[in-house]
Amino acid sequence: MKKFIDSPDSLLTTSLRGFAKAHADIVDLNETPHFVRRKHLKPGKVALISGGGSGHEPLHSGFVGFGMLDAACPGQVFTSPTPDQMISAAQAVDGGAGVLFIVKNYAGDVMNFEMASEMLDLPNASVLVNDDISLPKTHAIGRRGVAGTSIVEKVVGAAAEQGYDLAACKALGERVVSATASLGVALTSCTVPALGHPTFTLGDDEIEMGVGIHGERGRETVKLADASHIVAELTQHLFDELRPAAGQNVLLHVNGFGGTPLIELHLLYELAHAQCGRRGLTVQRSLVGNFTTSLDMAGASLTLTVLDEEMLKLWDAPVNTAALRWGC
Repeated sequence: MKKFIDSPDSLLTTSLRGFAKAHADIVDLNETPHFVRRKHLKPGKVALISGGGSGHEPLHSGFVGFGMLDAACPGQVFTSPTPDQMISAAQAVDGGAGVLFIVKNYAGDVMNFEMASEMLDLPNASVLVNDDISLPKTHAIGRRGVAGTSIVEKVVGAAAEQGYDLAACKALGERVVSATASLGVALTSCTVPALGHPTFTLGDDEIEMGVGIHGERGRETVKLADASHIVAELTQHLFDELRPAAGQNVLLHVNGFGGTPLIELHLLYELAHAQCGRRGLTVQRSLVGNFTTSLDMAGASLTLTVLDEEMLKLWDAPVNTAALRWGC
């Protein structure tokens, strides 16, 4: 294993310190317990908090700032943050209008955010993100939250900035979740530093369809095909899930898992955009890059969100974070 680390045990703390110094104009770092908080809080607004295991950067710490999250709680690599992190973060960023937790649907995240919610002596609510359609709706643990999480955080973050109350932010978040679907494919696994070797292996002529973001296998291993074939299959599943009507506006997000260069991600975007056009959809907004990663995994996911006018305006609203910045 070749990694730029001193040891797996110090990786998270050292990385967070570097992140906070690099973006000191936007965020502050609390070390005990770990959370990243917005530097300039806005009194009277709903506070948005998310989090999860590290290794998915820039999700979630990279989305802390004006127009998105007020705090992010990072756990160790692929390990859920603890309730005390969430409680401390909520108390630090509460602006008097309540706290909304945005939670990816993984058992540890759900359990720990629920514990924090019950223990927190502040008005609070949660939005559960479950956009990964590689699993059926009837799956025992439900569908996972993946790259669509950043879409929810941006849209709801803009709404909170504009004065939406807690109930309205929660309802909006749930509406974005219901309008969003994601599906990923991996060319390689990732290497968790504490493990020291890839979590699974693929042959030179194999890819993993429906892969998650924690180095786990997907729903099937299939033979490598050209990019056009892969994108056609991914988009067809997204269309079947969301059933968008011709003429509808969509946001198309091509997300890299950390080990795929932008030249390939933009190629995937071009192919997926063409598939949307054949379906009669208008791609009004786009997001291309590494935003919900899985350490060094080579691969990508496609996310489609069917936009209404309110979502479109909130997506376009100003944002100033380490990973997303426009209109400011």
